[in-house]
Amino acid sequence: MNEVQLLVDCLRRLNRTCVAYYLTGSMASNYWGIPRTTHDLDFVVQMPMSAVPRILEEFSGDFYIEESAMRAAYQPPHQFNAIDTRSALKVDFWLPKPEPFDREMLRRRIQVSLFGEPAWIATAEDVILHKLIWNHISPSDRQLGDAAGVVAVQAEALDKSYLRQWALELKLSGGLERLFSGEIKPKQT
Repeated sequence: MNEVQLLVDCLRRLNRTCVAYYLTGSMASNYWGIPRTTHDLDFVVQMPMSAVPRILEEFSGDFYIEESAMRAAYQPPHQFNAIDTRSALKVDFWLPKPEPFDREMLRRRIQVSLFGEPAWIATAEDVILHKLIWNHISPSDRQLGDAAGVVAVQAEALDKSYLRQWALELKLSGGLERLFSGEIKPKQT
């Protein structure tokens, strides 16, 4: 099973749970920007405690997933994962933090079709901001390259006032302006 097959499989499972979610991380930046190989998937799931059994049931069997880890995700770092036993690829699930930007990302998610499956995905602007956040937490040329790829591909379609507003609030304005100026370039794959 490759990353695309795993993505389709996970989308089908998440759609059956009826839990609000969106795709983020490298697969989302691949959708909006310049694709690169990735070895995991990242989803944000709005998972009330009552949804734990539904998600566990959907991912049991073909995935190694622990109920205790799912329940622990209600505390920082608000994350659990599932390992696909067919490929050993990892799926990271993040619960949205009760912070304004996390709430806004969930509110702004959009539905698209990915490889024939309905999917909720973070907007291009939110992917850029999220990549800048991750780069701030743990500096990485990969995060910046992904963000630059989205800026390069989406260009004039981006809501720059939205980006600048949130970059200011999140203290990411310097990185955003470096992206806009072309100082940070997409990585060549």
